[in-house]
Amino acid sequence: MSKINDMAMTIEELRNAAAAINDAANWLAQQFTSDVQQQRENIAATTEEKSKSALTLEEVRAVLADKSRAGHTAEIRELLKKYGACKLSLVEPKHYEALLREVEVL
Repeated sequence: MSKINDMAMTIEELRNAAAAINDAANWLAQQFTSDVQQQRENIAATTEEKSKSALTLEEVRAVLADKSRAGHTAEIRELLKKYGACKLSLVEPKHYEALLREVEVL
């Protein structure tokens, strides 16, 4: 009888070990899946930010031309001076977004 009890205990221990291994595998799979999803989201957000902030000289020039035709030429010149330039082509591209925000207020 004792061999049967030993075998039953061994089988139970094997089942418990298998369940623990299964739980560990599920946890690892969840961790890697969430890490991969988070990396994909970060890459998508970074790409989206770059595409939003990639204003071109032509886009800024079009907005400034519209405002100039609307009678805001003097204000536009003052804004250009604020960014250290006498004409738009001398404004650094990193300032395009801020310049557009100020021009849209006019």
